Amino acid sequence: MEETKNISLNGMTALQAISLIGTEDRNLKTLSDCFGKEISFRDNTFTVQNCDDVICRQITDVIHALYEVAKKNQPVTEQDVIYACRLVSKSEEVGFEELGNTVIGRTLTGKTIAPKTKGQLAFVRAMEQKSIVFAIGPAGTGKTYLAVIKAVSSLKKGEVKRIVLTRPAVEAGENLGFLPGDMKEKVDPYLTPLYDALHDMLGVEQTEKLIEKGTIEIAPLAFMRGRTLDDSFVILDEAQNTTPAQMKMFLTRLGFRSRMVITGDVTQIDLKIGTKSGLIDAAEILGGIDEITILHLTSDDVVRHPLVQKIIEKYEKSR
Repeated sequence: MEETKNISLNGMTALQAISLIGTEDRNLKTLSDCFGKEISFRDNTFTVQNCDDVICRQITDVIHALYEVAKKNQPVTEQDVIYACRLVSKSEEVGFEELGNTVIGRTLTGKTIAPKTKGQLAFVRAMEQKSIVFAIGPAGTGKTYLAVIKAVSSLKKGEVKRIVLTRPAVEAGENLGFLPGDMKEKVDPYLTPLYDALHDMLGVEQTEKLIEKGTIEIAPLAFMRGRTLDDSFVILDEAQNTTPAQMKMFLTRLGFRSRMVITGDVTQIDLKIGTKSGLIDAAEILGGIDEITILHLTSDDVVRHPLVQKIIEKYEKSR
């Protein structure tokens, strides 16, 4: 039976209310769109029109979960609303409190960086506990960003002495030899996502200083051959574009007191047709080793524009 449902949040402050419903009521509109119901807000009360028991309960769970975020004076985003709706529709607990309590770093401006989804939380915990972590998943799941944030945090805490960032130089059939400039100028365009995260944490000037000192090293994967990386936090990005031989070479660079994080999206492989991805190969071979975690993120972990998740899901269904 459908009815009008009122959900009151007694004691909510004006600032918390603004955070909860969003700028220009964007969160409220997103909540309405998620459930296909007309939802209004006034005097700390949400009113849901034409709502049956199941949908009313789900909407109530979402609102209370988001309110816990607002009570901590943290901004509630449209992505938070969509993620909460997605979980309750699957009868899963939202658990924003656990996510918000897992801070892995702070940006230069003081903003806290924390996982936004359960998949991201599992990724962060794996990086804290395991020597080698594979994070395999689609675009927008925060793989690269979280890995770099964790690396910088580990460097600041003295857990490692340097950060090594690398990726295979494979991009839409281009060859580094055909690009202008020295090696750094050739490689830099491929590493923009890594630089973005470094700049968020350290700023442009400090990042450049640490690169000049060698505390942060950014290089193509070929430069890893013949090395042993001790006391390092090593990130291999875009690992789907490695060959099995390159992946084996990289993994065997692991030194004492070091951690490795390998990220990639197996739906975006740019290798020549017939060449097996080293990321897929490693995931098949290395399962069952206690010191290694192989984590698969999904469209549920996408933290970009909501349309990105829809695009990913459509592509997944078409395969």
